[in-house]
Amino acid sequence: MSHVHERTLRVRSLARVEGEGAMRVKLVDGRVREARLDIYEPPRFFEAFLRGRAYTEAPDITARVCGICPVAYQTSACRAMEDACGVRVQGQLAELRRLLYCGEWIESHALHIHLLHAPDFLGCPDGIALARTHRAEVERGLAVKRIGNALMELLGGRAIHPVNVRLGGFHRLPTRAELRAFTPSLRQALDLALETTAWVAGFAFPEVSVDHRLVALDQGDRYPIDGGDLVRTDAGDVFEVRDFEDRVREHQVPHSTALHAELVGVGRYLTGPLARYTLHSSRLSPQAAAAAREAGLGPECRNPFRSIVVRAVETVYAIEEALRIVEDYDPDPSRRPAVDVPPRAGRGSGASEAPRGLLYHGYDLAADGVITRARIVPPTAQNQAAIETDLSTLVADHQDLDDAALTALCERAIRNHDPCISCAAHFLDLHVERT
Repeated sequence: MSHVHERTLRVRSLARVEGEGAMRVKLVDGRVREARLDIYEPPRFFEAFLRGRAYTEAPDITARVCGICPVAYQTSACRAMEDACGVRVQGQLAELRRLLYCGEWIESHALHIHLLHAPDFLGCPDGIALARTHRAEVERGLAVKRIGNALMELLGGRAIHPVNVRLGGFHRLPTRAELRAFTPSLRQALDLALETTAWVAGFAFPEVSVDHRLVALDQGDRYPIDGGDLVRTDAGDVFEVRDFEDRVREHQVPHSTALHAELVGVGRYLTGPLARYTLHSSRLSPQAAAAAREAGLGPECRNPFRSIVVRAVETVYAIEEALRIVEDYDPDPSRRPAVDVPPRAGRGSGASEAPRGLLYHGYDLAADGVITRARIVPPTAQNQAAIETDLSTLVADHQDLDDAALTALCERAIRNHDPCISCAAHFLDLHVERT
């Protein structure tokens, strides 16, 4: 008589992630039969209630998708709407958008590194416990986050859901004096970010290498942040952002209110810091590139546990970029804060690199600018299949661990990707049977 040995790992509510999710992994006779990132947060219907609204409202509405990365949603929405209307924002207006986005990268990465991810490497259950044992490091991270938030307030009017962003640019432009006065704060942030990079480089990392297809925007000779006209993969495949909906397919899975995305003809893929760094590390600024080398990173990084190091390097880069833009800013007093974006019937696509990865927006507009179709594909929805594959591989390779240790390792694998579950929550098909 044969006996089937089953082993199930469960986390009913994931900690230190944004939003509500769970994890379930099931092994049968030593083989992983199921590895799930369960997203049970209620759907939020943003795509539905954008329909019928004016095209000018999209940046403010979509900013409410996320309190941590609202600029990503505003930027992708603006780029898509401007694409539909045949307008391209360039020059200093485009630079100020990038500056605002740098503020978001700084605050988001600082939050993730110090309060959400570092506890995993230092044996602490949460950021509060970490502050007891590593007070100076946590205070350093909070200082960097405050500076990122202050930059968002300066450019966006406030740090959460900025109100100064509009199609074509801004409602109000900062003065040169206002930006120059922020330079000392940015220089302080740069010193602190370099210290953070050296700190996290000293953590102990499991030896893991993922083979997911990596996907990131291509922004020419720049490290991608606020946009890009092309999408690039590590296999050398390149396509235009306007072709995103033809190249990326989404589908529903029973255990998630978020859609799963896959590359047509390829399957799962990964977007985010590992993808950006591996595809574009040669485009880092000088101090960021030096910090990466000193932290032990090569030209590529495929170990998701080392994503905390990549985020630290990207923080250095975002601060260097902010300093460059502030130094170069010389506003023309006659320049308007926004270019005109007159409505027209058409389809527009836009994307930017949220801290967690590529964020796509697509819209159809009527001639009067009313939105008739909206599609938003957030990073975590794109990364779900890769995260679940990471879980399956880790469990298969570490079955010698007891349930508690193996479950903790799985939680760490999920937090490597800093999932924003609230962003990803989409819709769940509903079937009603009546008798």
